Amino acid sequence: MFREKLDNLIETLKGMESALLAYSGGLDSTFLLKAVKLSGIRATAVTSHSETTPEHDLNDAKRMAKEIGIEHRIIRTSELQNENFVNNPPDRCFYCKDELFKELKAIAKAEGFKYVLDGSNLDDKDDFRPGRQAAKKHGVRSPLMETGFTKQDIRDASKALGLPTWNKPASPCLSTRFPYGMRITKEALNRVASAEKLLRAMGFSELRVRDHGEIARIEVSESRIPDILKIREKVIEEFKQLGYKFVSLDLEGLTSGSMNRLLR
Repeated sequence: MFREKLDNLIETLKGMESALLAYSGGLDSTFLLKAVKLSGIRATAVTSHSETTPEHDLNDAKRMAKEIGIEHRIIRTSELQNENFVNNPPDRCFYCKDELFKELKAIAKAEGFKYVLDGSNLDDKDDFRPGRQAAKKHGVRSPLMETGFTKQDIRDASKALGLPTWNKPASPCLSTRFPYGMRITKEALNRVASAEKLLRAMGFSELRVRDHGEIARIEVSESRIPDILKIREKVIEEFKQLGYKFVSLDLEGLTSGSMNRLLR
C-alpha cells in the first residue's frame, strides 16, 4: 500500500518543481526529505534552531541532510521574544510556526522556490495541532498529508528505504514540557534540556521531563519504569542539582501530548 503512496508522493513533488522544506530531523520530515531527493526537484532543507530545540534533534537533522544529500541550512528563530509564545497559551504552537513559516516564505520568495513544505501527515488531522493553522495561513503544503500517508505508512516506507529514522521516537520541541499558562523562560528550557540529557546518558531514549515548577515529572515508556526505579537515587540527586525540589515518576508511562489533558 505505501509503495503506491510513495510513487504518488514522488509524482506530486515532481509537479512542484522546487521547494523549501521545514526540516526537523524527525521521522516524518526525514522521510519527506528522502522523497524530495528521489523526486529530483530543486530543494533545500531548512532547520530552525532556538532555545526550544532539543540538541540531539539538531544534530540528527545535520547528519541526515548530509547523508541524504540535500542542501541544508540552519536559521535562528526567536520564539522567546514573542510574548504570545512565552505566555504559553493552548495555541502556543501557532506562534512558533507562524514565525518559522514567515521566515521560510521570505527565503523561498528571495531564492525562487515555488513552495514551502512541512512534514505533517494524515494522523495530524485528528490531533490538537495549532501549528496547522499557521501552515494554512502561509500557504505551506503538506505532501504527506495530501497523498494519504499515516504515521505507520511513513515508518514502513522509511524502513523499506533504509532510513535509520524509521523507528525514531517523536521528539517535540521543549516548550511542550510545560503546563499551558506556565511562562516559558530560557532558564526553564535549559533545565528541562539538561534533565532529559541526563536520562539519555543513563540509557533512556523515549522520555519526557515535564516541568511543573519545583516538580519534575518523568515520563518513560511503560516497559522502562522498572529500570528507572533501580536508579532512582541517582536520578533524584542529579535532578535536585538542576534545581528541582521534587522528582516524580508518571506511572502511566510516556504519553505524547500528555499536557493536552488539561484542555479537556
